Amino acid sequence: MSETTHHGAVATSPAPPVEDDLPPAQLAAAHGLTVSGARPGLADYVRQLWGRRHFILAFSQAKLTAQYSKAKLGQLWQVATPLLNALVYFLIFGLILQANRGMSTSVYVPFLVTGVFVFTFTQSSVMAGVRAISGNLGLVRALHFPRASLPVSFSLQQLQQLLFSMVVLVAVVVAFGSLPTWSWLLVVPALALQFVFNTGLALIMARLGARTPDLAQLMPFVMRTWLYASGVMFSIPIMLKDRPAWIADILMYNPAAIYMDLVRFALIDEYGSSNLPSHVWAAGLAWALVAGVAGFVYFWKAEERYGRG
Repeated sequence: MSETTHHGAVATSPAPPVEDDLPPAQLAAAHGLTVSGARPGLADYVRQLWGRRHFILAFSQAKLTAQYSKAKLGQLWQVATPLLNALVYFLIFGLILQANRGMSTSVYVPFLVTGVFVFTFTQSSVMAGVRAISGNLGLVRALHFPRASLPVSFSLQQLQQLLFSMVVLVAVVVAFGSLPTWSWLLVVPALALQFVFNTGLALIMARLGARTPDLAQLMPFVMRTWLYASGVMFSIPIMLKDRPAWIADILMYNPAAIYMDLVRFALIDEYGSSNLPSHVWAAGLAWALVAGVAGFVYFWKAEERYGRG
């Protein structure tokens, strides 16, 4: 549009800006474009993860099958490994060090085997979580999907492995005199809470392991310390009865001890009737919620950085 000035010259009004003159960010926004690989909102991320649920399940099953594919005994090692660990602990702690104080053999053997199996569930989930991103960089860099799918899938793999082990655990418990009762059904919510807790830990360790792969070399020492501090091979209150009470309280409130107590209470008649403190179910729920929510949010906040560098 033009107009004549008092000097007779013709002035033109400025033309509207063309798209080529817009900054790249504004131009992208005008056409609804977003940054490739940008972190989605938390609610949208949850929806994306739920949409990949079939992939998560299939991936966990494939990993479980491949884990022992080259071994002659195959999937039997899923049960044999924790059972052999329990046998070693029984020989060392039960017979030599007499860590079964206050418990008869019929109680101590199921007590020990339950502790080993339940702690192994958490230990394996944590160790798998450390390598969930750093050990699958090819997949992470090649495909676009919620990266939380990987640590969740590895935790699910460990849950499936535990379910195989539960067959042996039930056989051991029955063989030493604890017959099925209604309390056995409490194993289901106990393991569900532990699975949520384990998944939260796996998510935390996956982010840390993606940034520092050497963490995988340190974690076996951390997990071994946690094993000895959690009452896997002994009763914490009995073993520490001559120590300050606060030491036993701290160890009894640690999540590994909590989930072992829940399963022992459900399966072992003599142990459960007198040894389950009132705080255990509330503490198990609290640990699951804190670790599950905190771990998920912590992992999600670094979503766009996985696989880079």
